[in-house]
Amino acid sequence: MAGARRFPGRIRRWRRSKRRANSRGGDAPGLPEAAELLRGLNPQQEEAVKHSGSALLIVAGAGSGKTRVLSNRIAYLMATGRAHHGEILAITFTNKAAAEMRERIEALVGARAKNMWISTFHSSCVRILRREAPNVGLKSNFSIYDSADSLRLVTQVSKSLDLDPKKFAPKAIQHKISALKNELIDADSYALSANHNDPFESAVADVFKGYTQRLRQANAMDFDDLIAETVYMFRAFPALAESYRRRFRHVLVDEYQDTNHAQYALVREIVGEGPNASELTVVGDSDQSIYAFRGADIRNIVEFEKDYPNARTIKLEQNYRSTQNILTAANSVISRNPNRPEKRLWTAEGDGHKIIGYVGENEHDEAQFIAKEIDRLQDEDNLRPGDVAIFYRTNAQSRSIEDVLVRVGLPYKVVGGTRFYERKEIKDALAYLRVLVNPDDDVNLRRVLNEPKRGIGDRAE
Repeated sequence: MAGARRFPGRIRRWRRSKRRANSRGGDAPGLPEAAELLRGLNPQQEEAVKHSGSALLIVAGAGSGKTRVLSNRIAYLMATGRAHHGEILAITFTNKAAAEMRERIEALVGARAKNMWISTFHSSCVRILRREAPNVGLKSNFSIYDSADSLRLVTQVSKSLDLDPKKFAPKAIQHKISALKNELIDADSYALSANHNDPFESAVADVFKGYTQRLRQANAMDFDDLIAETVYMFRAFPALAESYRRRFRHVLVDEYQDTNHAQYALVREIVGEGPNASELTVVGDSDQSIYAFRGADIRNIVEFEKDYPNARTIKLEQNYRSTQNILTAANSVISRNPNRPEKRLWTAEGDGHKIIGYVGENEHDEAQFIAKEIDRLQDEDNLRPGDVAIFYRTNAQSRSIEDVLVRVGLPYKVVGGTRFYERKEIKDALAYLRVLVNPDDDVNLRRVLNEPKRGIGDRAE
């Protein structure tokens, strides 16, 4: 691991919370009764909440109540005395999902939820790395570069190497470096394995090396580093990894089908192996794997039982969101996926309306059909425009739909646009703050050096 330092030998005092939890039949006054946490669950959901003794894979179809099951399982661990709130690590994929889970758990167990580790992979790693920064050769105030910061640094390194941006696009190089990090391949390893007869691979190897050096000099990490460096650190310092295993006796991971190799390895490092391994619960559905372009590996969920031979699998197949007609159509399509574990969603909500299929002659014809359908639904079902959602595959498709909606007078709102933290003025303000916190951050210093304009040219920068 580049920049690694000697592990200082300070194993944190986390055993006390475990002794407190194990010495009594619950966590503290105010926890719900265990039976309350099972009320209203279907048989499969109840099994998933109560399971103990081995790794657990919850195969949760869309709309099957997986968030409720995960939240109730965490509360059940505490209510039955199997875990103190400080011994639970719950990992989700988005900040929104983490906030929703925390809100649900707080409604069940009260203020204890505020101090629990319920966060994304990246947020969990940030917390760990801030504490253990010297072990990865950084200071605890390290900067975290987003995709735009990363691209700017890749561009700078490429320019310093006199690479032609038309032949070696910085965006393509950035994407390749990200993919390598997600496979836990660092710059030194790639320099040895790359095909240097291939101009692109040779260029990536050179940029990757310079990019890594510049990040170190700036006391910074990119998003991919957060997970990769945590894995490298745990592998380099087994005693440190063991201290986190002793703390997190129960690890729960949502959307497991979307994990890439680095995230998979991180879970393995935190959980450990053998009789002292933490108890792992993962929730996922191979049918909902949509992030292969980000390096997600569906094998992580398909081969879960190979990784954990004593694991139990529970399928949540009852759907609470859709009608049976929709589920039947979805089952018919997804059943053709190869190497797919058998699963058929069903609902007790009735058949519902039949699905309408329409193939337009062109995009204008399609847009007109959509407008007529909305108008019909308003007349026949007394729906409001706000009750209707239109989904399209690419932003370019919205033009023809908007043109027709405007012409027929149907009100609409396009959801999306530039996110708040991606707006230029916000990124500039944050760059100033990052430079104040981390004076070594050369990338963000360059961003604000001439913002607002001060007449500083490229050569001076």
